[in-house]
Amino acid sequence: MTRHLFTVSLGFGLLILCASFAFAQQARNCAPRDVVLTILAERYGETRQSIGIGTDNQVMEVFASEESGSWTITVTLPNGMTCLMASGQSFEELTEGPLVPEGSAL
Repeated sequence: MTRHLFTVSLGFGLLILCASFAFAQQARNCAPRDVVLTILAERYGETRQSIGIGTDNQVMEVFASEESGSWTITVTLPNGMTCLMASGQSFEELTEGPLVPEGSAL
């Protein structure tokens, strides 16, 4: 019984540790919106390229630098915190028509 209780306690301890680690990593990728925008502009030369509204009134934005090609996708929560979701290189602006040709049935 003692061994089983120890195993269960160890499992819960590891679960709490993993949850704390995941929360700490997520918290590092979020900051007040003005702080994030300043960093994207001053450090990376990125400006907003597109915007959209997601679930729960979250604002998704794509920032990119035409000069360096760097890009960042952010999500701003209703509480004003902006979180970095993805980033990369080789940003390219495209102007494309519909993905489904006119007249085709789905």
